[in-house]
Amino acid sequence: MTIEITQSYLPIEENIQITGSKSESNRMLLLQALYPDIRIRNLSNSHDSSVMQKALASGQEVVDIHHAGTAMRFLTAYFSIQDGRETVLTGSSRMQERPIKILVDALRQLGALITYEKTPGCPPLRIRGSKLKGNRVVLDAGVSSQYISALMLIAPKFPGGLEILLKGKITSVPYIRMTLQLLADCGIKGSFEGPAIRILPHQEPVEKTITVESDWSSASYFYSIAALAPAAKITLSSYKQKSYQGDSVLADIYSALGIATTYGTNSITLEKKTKTVPTEFYPDGLNLTNAPDIAQTIAVTCFGLGIPCYITGLHTLKIKETDRLEALKIELEKLGALVEITDDTLRLHARKNINSGVAIDTYQDHRMAMAFAPLGICTDINILEAEVVAKSYPDYWKDLRKLGITCIES
Repeated sequence: MTIEITQSYLPIEENIQITGSKSESNRMLLLQALYPDIRIRNLSNSHDSSVMQKALASGQEVVDIHHAGTAMRFLTAYFSIQDGRETVLTGSSRMQERPIKILVDALRQLGALITYEKTPGCPPLRIRGSKLKGNRVVLDAGVSSQYISALMLIAPKFPGGLEILLKGKITSVPYIRMTLQLLADCGIKGSFEGPAIRILPHQEPVEKTITVESDWSSASYFYSIAALAPAAKITLSSYKQKSYQGDSVLADIYSALGIATTYGTNSITLEKKTKTVPTEFYPDGLNLTNAPDIAQTIAVTCFGLGIPCYITGLHTLKIKETDRLEALKIELEKLGALVEITDDTLRLHARKNINSGVAIDTYQDHRMAMAFAPLGICTDINILEAEVVAKSYPDYWKDLRKLGITCIES
């Protein structure tokens, strides 16, 4: 499916309801599988969370999670402690190229029985569930925080809990703290001090109702729309000021582009306060080590505004649904940008014009589709394989139409 977006440079004022965070939802779904008395409200309606639910409910030997990277990591840990059950955990062709060796090695330290079905270090995995008893594990913290969170989520089921010792520079710390806080919300005790995470055992039932906050990554696209529109006031529900999500840093980042964020009882309102485009945006560089998922949105916003940006801390983007740095460079340059990338940085130079009618390839990556769509405010643009947004935000195109943005499906 292709979405054709016709330039609609109009003032925007609307209310949008966004479902629960995919990151929080998938963590809570795994905890609910371990502690069935947990109840979840405002669960994400994303494809990834749906896949996670189906996988956890499946009694089949082969479990296919398609493109869902979070599900692959969390379920690898989950199935490793399902004593007596053998599972083959697989995914899409791209998923079978994505590394998982660090997590597998860590689980093996704890006694897990996991083998590779095809390429060593990548899915599919054959997991023979057993009663893991190890209480201490060491792993590289610089590649993906999801490996760490996967271990944290199963840790309460270990007879003596689990100590996780992190080597190297720790990436995406807010996601680790999110996991720790969600465990605490369920009455499970833990700590994160220096390079050590400690999760205490918890064998008792958990009778809790947890409300998932709406997704800040999804909110990023409305920040971009507000920045690119001539005037905008967009209210998003349901959000809180003291968020567990690292992407909530958006409020501070987009204030530099004239977007004010006002917190309501259960919502945020984004309002464009100036029509003057800043000449500089974080001139010393914007470090997104703790919030890499918003890098695409920010780069496209700056391109649409015609201002340069320099973003660092992007080393995890190369192992996402696609190599997001390379994909950003290719697609932005189709539109007339000049982009330089390294393994962990992106530099966008100022531009004068935007090429019209460009077809944006999405690389089976939901964030490529959603990050580029706001440019339809400035120019005609086509988003290819637009259905990929279902991975995290199935209602995305419907909500853009609600804002008055012309999105024609073909």
